[in-house]
Amino acid sequence: MFLHSVNLWNLAFYALMVFMATLGLWDVFFGFEENKCSMSYMFEYPEYQKIELPKKLAKRYPAYELYLYGEGSYAEEHKVLPLTGIPVLFLPGNAGSYKQVRSIGSIALRKAEDIDFKYHFDFFSVNFNEELVALYGGSLQKQTKFVHECIKTILKLYKGQEFAPKSVAIIGHSMGGLVARALLTLKNFKQDLINLLITQATPHVAPVMPLDRFITDFYMTVNNYWILNARHINLTTLSVAGGFRDYQVRSGLTFLPKLSHYTSALSVVSSAVPKTWVSTDHLSIVWCKQLQLTTIRAFFDLIDADTKQITQNPKKKLSVLNHHFIRHPAKHFEENPSIVSDLTGTSMWVPVKVSKWTYVAYNESDKIYFTFPLANHRKIYTHVYCQSTMLDTNSWIFGCINSTSMCRQGVDLSWKAELLPTIKSLTLRLQDYPSLSHLVVYVPSIHGSKFVVDCEFFKKETRSIQLPVTHLFSFGLSSRKVILNTSGLFYNIELLNFGQIYQAFKVNVVSKCSGVKEEITSIYKLHIPWSYEDSLTIAQVPSSTEISVKLHIAQPENDSHVALLKMYTSSDCQYEVTVKTSFSQILGQVTA
Repeated sequence: MFLHSVNLWNLAFYALMVFMATLGLWDVFFGFEENKCSMSYMFEYPEYQKIELPKKLAKRYPAYELYLYGEGSYAEEHKVLPLTGIPVLFLPGNAGSYKQVRSIGSIALRKAEDIDFKYHFDFFSVNFNEELVALYGGSLQKQTKFVHECIKTILKLYKGQEFAPKSVAIIGHSMGGLVARALLTLKNFKQDLINLLITQATPHVAPVMPLDRFITDFYMTVNNYWILNARHINLTTLSVAGGFRDYQVRSGLTFLPKLSHYTSALSVVSSAVPKTWVSTDHLSIVWCKQLQLTTIRAFFDLIDADTKQITQNPKKKLSVLNHHFIRHPAKHFEENPSIVSDLTGTSMWVPVKVSKWTYVAYNESDKIYFTFPLANHRKIYTHVYCQSTMLDTNSWIFGCINSTSMCRQGVDLSWKAELLPTIKSLTLRLQDYPSLSHLVVYVPSIHGSKFVVDCEFFKKETRSIQLPVTHLFSFGLSSRKVILNTSGLFYNIELLNFGQIYQAFKVNVVSKCSGVKEEITSIYKLHIPWSYEDSLTIAQVPSSTEISVKLHIAQPENDSHVALLKMYTSSDCQYEVTVKTSFSQILGQVTA
């Protein structure tokens, strides 16, 4: 009888474990947002020109090949070598095809056409014969050595040209990114053969499935080399993860180790990338139009006008990558932006003395400068927040120094703004700008378009609200709630006690609006201050919106920052924010 009851308890326990594992796997494979990537299309028929390799090399690597991507007249012209552009080498990953280069190659070609081929990129791609290197690592070293030979072959194609390149940029998808990093471990490899490395959904930290010693040894060799030689590695590297849609390579594996003496690396999740703002699965990351457009914009901004190749200046490389992949100020990249701008020309100057102001611009015939004197506001408020729905790249907000009502020159504060899907916004702490006497908002003369500009002064404590998350074992049965019923445009909800991978929550935002005739958009941004893994949710209010809140990277022990839910709201609406534990997502986090 006793044995029978023990067996029943064991059976019940195992059944519970299987159920929880199944629930966790379901969350991993199906519990994510829909695919919001736009498909990238070719405008002309894609062609892959096989590059002839030296006979010895072709004999040594009979299964591998090198191709040059092209379309239409470009493909015809470049069948006759040598080449004149900027070389970029694409490395496919596990079971990947060399033809995956076509999305980014085609977008780069369209961009070059837009500027009449003042600059253009030549996209090469390696055919690894779709080897399953994530399952069997025996080919990884061979692939690395072949890529080294490909780089030398590519550079020879430009021999004798006035602006011949001395290095290539590499884009590596999945395991292709690891192969690119492994190049530095080769004894005879010269590091300056690579000027930039961008990896997409590459598991840098550890293999997804360590099935054999070849994979684990390869990882150990690569990562140990990068850690031990960090002081001597000057290769600018960007790792882009796909987010929660990529269940094959979880984003936590893609983050390059942060070393105090190696600062040329950035790691970011695609949902946090400006102008992308979407999660990608493991394959769509190579064709996601939003992400590929961002990548190509960065490539063109990296060009040195003197050499007509990618810049060798590491500071400029990081500035460009930060501009396009981390924080975009809604302005075109400038290496040395003008801090002071002239505020001249025929225009109206309108003083604004209220603490909260809205202006609807429509068919403006004259330029208008709205000036906000700061002296009185400093006595009452700590911050000022401004936003504009006009998403052009012109400067729009300035600071005047020691001015009475108008100034001829102003400090261009537009560079400190942040681009979001429907607005560009700026928050300033007044004490950080003691020399400013006025804030100036510029409204250009426009015809046929309408946009709205808002500004408000506020005390920090009125816009920062603490919301402790619910306990791990509350199983979603209890919740915590805050209500925003004031007329502010911006709030920070501090998610206290949230910093572990195994935590997961559902946040529900219910908005109720009064006297609203037009459709209003609110933005809810989950900001993780210790990692570039932010995510955005756009809601048409009034509405009820559910947001998944979970992490790719746990909070470091010595980090005291707090995760935030940044809410860009409407002053005509009331918002109710509720958080509760999501048990199924916890199981998904643990299972993954």
